Amino acid sequence: MLGSIAGDIIGQPYEGMRHNIRTTDFALFTPRSHFTDDSVLTAAIADAILSGRPYGEKLKEYYSYYPHAGYGGGFKHWARSGATEPYNSFGNGSAMRVGPVGWAFDLLDEVLEQAKKSAEVTHNHPHGIKGAQAVAAAIYLARTGSSKDQIRADLEDGFGYDLSETIDNLRTWYALDYDPLYISCQKSVPATLIAFLDSDGFEDAIRKVVSIGGDTDTLACITGSIAQAHYGIPNSLRDEVISKLDDRLSIVLLAFEERFFKPR
Repeated sequence: MLGSIAGDIIGQPYEGMRHNIRTTDFALFTPRSHFTDDSVLTAAIADAILSGRPYGEKLKEYYSYYPHAGYGGGFKHWARSGATEPYNSFGNGSAMRVGPVGWAFDLLDEVLEQAKKSAEVTHNHPHGIKGAQAVAAAIYLARTGSSKDQIRADLEDGFGYDLSETIDNLRTWYALDYDPLYISCQKSVPATLIAFLDSDGFEDAIRKVVSIGGDTDTLACITGSIAQAHYGIPNSLRDEVISKLDDRLSIVLLAFEERFFKPR
């Protein structure tokens, strides 16, 4: 869960074409670094798991706590309404918030089922569900000791993603225009997986995914969730991230770690 939040905070200043950078040489933290809806909704999923409450209920609850955190239009409309029906989204929000699911369940089948449940309350499009399941599976595989080669093969076989591209090649074309598909699961999830697979440490994974541009806070949130499971997080970075959270998010993070986190 901390890896998701770290990625969100680090990636946030570089989000959008006006702020995108195409290099790994950038400041991890700036005066503009703060948590966004990515961290808020990750915490909502963690709180749902801790409390045993429905995912949709907690997503709406956390929206009410942080109504100006930067949500997409479809999610805002859903969260403000009394409706509980999903809106068939295939946006990358389902993959962004799923990190806690990859840590909390002991069997891959459980992880996949809970990832589906966490996604489909809003993102019930097949690509929205698939993206969440792929990210949760990657976290589970990483934290249970699978090698990168195994993770790559399992994700390509299980989800049909092509993960053969390098991050250097992605950097030459990814999100160079305003195509809305760059905030979709089908575009975002393979890119975030490649950034992790092409990295040699947690910080390197975050730097690489931010360097491809686009929706960098969400991309780094997703990559960070997987990278934490494989590499862990340096204590100095952990302290900096926690210092940028408020009490509510800190309490959920620490409670989730105490119950589920098994450092590698």
